[in-house]
Amino acid sequence: MQALPIKTKLGGFYFFYYAIVGTFMPYWSLYLQDQGFSFLEIGWLSAIAIMTRFFAPFIWGWVADKTGKRMLLVRIATWMEASIWFLIFIIPNNFQSIALLMLIFSFFQNAILAQFEGVTLFWLGEKRNELYGKVRKWGSIGFIVGVFFIGLILEIIDIQYLPILLLSISFLAFLWSFTVKEPKGAPKAQKTLESIIPVLKQPVVKAIFLIEFIMLFAQAPFYSFYSNYLQSSGFSTTATGFLWSTGVIAEIMMFAYASFFLNRFTWRQLVAICLWMTGLRFLIVGLFPESFVLQFLSQTMHAFSFGLFHLLAMRIIFEHFSAGQQGRAQALYSTMWGLGVASGSVLAGQYWELISGSYIFIIAGASTLIGFIFLSALPNLKPTEAR
Repeated sequence: MQALPIKTKLGGFYFFYYAIVGTFMPYWSLYLQDQGFSFLEIGWLSAIAIMTRFFAPFIWGWVADKTGKRMLLVRIATWMEASIWFLIFIIPNNFQSIALLMLIFSFFQNAILAQFEGVTLFWLGEKRNELYGKVRKWGSIGFIVGVFFIGLILEIIDIQYLPILLLSISFLAFLWSFTVKEPKGAPKAQKTLESIIPVLKQPVVKAIFLIEFIMLFAQAPFYSFYSNYLQSSGFSTTATGFLWSTGVIAEIMMFAYASFFLNRFTWRQLVAICLWMTGLRFLIVGLFPESFVLQFLSQTMHAFSFGLFHLLAMRIIFEHFSAGQQGRAQALYSTMWGLGVASGSVLAGQYWELISGSYIFIIAGASTLIGFIFLSALPNLKPTEAR
């Protein structure tokens, strides 16, 4: 393993991490429904799986910046993640037990990505703008492998065995984490941490985090209920997996060809495009639940809902926060993701059966309009231009 280039090692870990996400995100709600939980309970359980993003990322980010041991934290977290999926076969199958398990799972899950993003950016160094998308695309490929092949497997085996699949992939992620060493350019243990508050007061930083919250609030019904929505419209798990995979393929294409947009549009225009495309995406999802073609089209817009916006956010974080602040900055990005998805999931679960899934997605799409309030704080320069 030591002979592997660092890009392969980093890409490999993204692959396994997102294979877990690609297995969990589309099918966990179906598993819960199979286990007899109501849509309201599924909404809360989905939110609980995200709620620790309100505080866990700051704990992990503080520890990472304080100790400098980012990969150690990633290894501990991946081991605990695998352990959680083993425990699901031991605990009672009721709301309280599953909620506790999701709380513990998400606390460790939230330690992984935020810190590994920092590890990746430190390892890539001055070449991060050039190489980040090429490395990060392996996470998208892992997601596709998870969502598509697990969908095929679940056509053969019962969905009650989903935790076994999650346990297997989590353990592989744990083993692969040992191929990635602590980044050489990252700051070591710090006695006194540099405050991030002055950076957060900068208009551009404040705006990107607020817009991130709005973007993820709009996407919450998709992350929590899209598979159930498709199932109720007559789609098989294979078709569901294909549609999820379509979104991630679009994301990979964006990672590969983002320079087309970055060289032609300003920060303000690019974020506006992301907001418009996200809103249009969920209007289509809500208005045409039984059309495979239009659901396919909506999924291609994930290139903007996540792909392009994520690249922009990562650039802003690394440009505005110092090396010693990266752990907490990435943690804040993760926290805003959690706040948006958790609040949106609870609301969607509360009203899903009352007003129907179609109206939930239409309202979610319309909510992206709020993001335009904060666009003026973003630079009217292209990301490739010097400020």
